[in-house]
Amino acid sequence: MRLGPRLARVRQPWHSSLALVVIPLVLIVAITVADIRAPQSIHLGPLLVVAPALTTSFAGYRMTALIGALAVGAQALISEVQGGFNQNHVAQLVGLAFLSVFAVFVRFLRERRSEELAQVRSVAEAAQRALLRPLPDRLGALHIASSYQAADKEARIGGDLYATARTGSRTRLIIGDVRGKGLAAVGEAATLLGSFHEAAHQYATLPALAGALDRSVRRYLAEFPEKDEEAQEHFITALLMEIPDSSPVIRMINCGHPPPLLIRSGRTTQLMSPDPAPPLGMWDLESGDHGTHTFSFRPGDTLFLYTDGVVEARDSNRAFYPLEERVALWGRSSPRALVQRIEQDLCAHADGALADDAAILAVQRTPPPHTGLHLSDLVHADGVHGWGQDQREQVED
Repeated sequence: MRLGPRLARVRQPWHSSLALVVIPLVLIVAITVADIRAPQSIHLGPLLVVAPALTTSFAGYRMTALIGALAVGAQALISEVQGGFNQNHVAQLVGLAFLSVFAVFVRFLRERRSEELAQVRSVAEAAQRALLRPLPDRLGALHIASSYQAADKEARIGGDLYATARTGSRTRLIIGDVRGKGLAAVGEAATLLGSFHEAAHQYATLPALAGALDRSVRRYLAEFPEKDEEAQEHFITALLMEIPDSSPVIRMINCGHPPPLLIRSGRTTQLMSPDPAPPLGMWDLESGDHGTHTFSFRPGDTLFLYTDGVVEARDSNRAFYPLEERVALWGRSSPRALVQRIEQDLCAHADGALADDAAILAVQRTPPPHTGLHLSDLVHADGVHGWGQDQREQVED
């Protein structure tokens, strides 16, 4: 980021605070003049405490201390003009000084807390960038957009995850959701992402990759003490996908995750796996490989992936977020525009307070310069799961 815009953002709050300082200064002058001109039986000096109290709402503790000192000085001036210090004036001065010091102390604590919170957010943002690496806008024949919203706003990181890996002439993707939310789920998410980035380049098939990820999660969970019953119940739902450049298909293993949405020509369809695999960390390794399911994914199609924090978001009437309806409404948008609209609409639906972490991933296949695809390839691809005779007739037409 360039220095000019950053300095502009710093100067703007500073100038705003400086302008607001005029208000307590005017109050001090007005109250002082009014008290001096008022009859001896009327004492307006105690109202001077309003000035430092008001300053705490927009200025730092140093400015609050300065306004407090001016208020005490104004009270001393009132006492002197009205014939010298008596017991009443001394009590007013002591009380005003005490309340001004208290206002400065409160403002000091608020600034310390704000600094600590800013530091926590900075660390959390750095951790999120390290954990969830920014996805490229383009990867092979794919156009990708993503979004992440943590339920713990102060942490800005949680247990949802996504990643991509380019291996030869194919792209592999994962989106997952650790049981639980917030910082407690970060360790499991980091373990799975690290394993995916390494294993995606080592295993030739999706079942083998999924098995490696399950073993990695099991090893991580095995490190917890046996008495930690909550850790023993942890698992990760995930979608593993493989998109080859040369074939208009998606290969997918669904490990207990919400089914993705496929957008084609404005129509939205759920890609349901007939027999989804268990979540990672709960596989029965003796049962053998879990099957890979194949779906059509042609140039122009968009795949919308999400975690359950999206569909489980509720509004003030406790109604769930209508994701499929919203995706269908904006289905012809670009991946970036679609993700941004869903993100904004989801935040508005939940009134800015998500109950769970929410991750969104939109992937669109773009026509490569020389795909080598023929009509027969597309017709054959439409014979796989998810599309029926009517879609094949559209291709043939």
